[in-house]
Amino acid sequence: MTIEEKKLQGLITPFTLPLKQKIPSKEKKKKVIVIAGPTGIGKTQLSLIIAQAIGGEIISADSMQIYRGMDIGTAKASIGDRRRISHHLIDYCDLDETFNVVEFCKQAQQAFKEIFAKGHVPIVAGGTGFYIHALIYGPPTGPPSVPEVRTQLENEMGDMGAQFLYQRLQNLDPEYAGTITPNDRHKIIRALEIISLTNTKVSDFAKSVPSENDTYDFRSWFLYLPKEMLYARIDERCDQMIAEGLIEEVRRLEKLGLRNNRSASQAIGYRQGLKFLDSPQSEQDWSEFVRSFKQASRRYAKRQCTWFKREPLFRWINMEKMTLELTAELILQDYESNF
Repeated sequence: MTIEEKKLQGLITPFTLPLKQKIPSKEKKKKVIVIAGPTGIGKTQLSLIIAQAIGGEIISADSMQIYRGMDIGTAKASIGDRRRISHHLIDYCDLDETFNVVEFCKQAQQAFKEIFAKGHVPIVAGGTGFYIHALIYGPPTGPPSVPEVRTQLENEMGDMGAQFLYQRLQNLDPEYAGTITPNDRHKIIRALEIISLTNTKVSDFAKSVPSENDTYDFRSWFLYLPKEMLYARIDERCDQMIAEGLIEEVRRLEKLGLRNNRSASQAIGYRQGLKFLDSPQSEQDWSEFVRSFKQASRRYAKRQCTWFKREPLFRWINMEKMTLELTAELILQDYESNF
């Protein structure tokens, strides 16, 4: 049922956090809907509802959904949903191929052009805050890699371990360190390389970007739940992934080179799964796998919320008090408005 615009306007105030700044009118810019939120909040389902209603196509902003075969652990939309609604940047490359935020921005911008050319609406959906920030404001402008510096850091990583270098990064740039995991070896090394080469924090590069995108009007939303409700939902989702065959997926991907992909092998669910496969696989090992998988997922959700609190364009929607259908209606009313 269509909800009157007046009623919807009343819903925004109690159910969303206020904007940090007033967004000026951007009528001449092409609108792009952005749906973000912590893992397990319902971004995929909501994006499908909106796409079906408005003639949209979905662009995944999940740094792991780009890899073929990483299906269960990344909660990709089903094959049927992807046939019904066009998706972009899902199953984009194999595990032996590299992918980064610059490539994401390039491919997402290309998708925008193709979608608008068909008269459709781009809907960006995902929880990788670094990717979404770069898409809105432009990719980071850090220096090119220097082989000598990179090799030295990789050797230190091999000798001292990821935790040691992560602690160094926390001391040098606690803000950026808080947005990645202590096991994300690639991002830790790259961050320390940037700091070493420029004597500038990685987080300061992000702050130096312009305040607005000059091409598109990003209508940006962040879904959230109270912590207790979200964590319970995440635990349930982890159990569902395990029941659907997450360990079997990790075992299959290991044969395809999962361990050789630094980013993919550290993804939540896959890192814990590889550790379980390396163990004697006892009952105790299994319990530890389940516990660590859920814990890592909850911690990631917390970091996602922390990241997006610094993003001024996003309006927050409390999903405790909103159904997916009502949320979709609110977002569509906003999309069709002139503000």
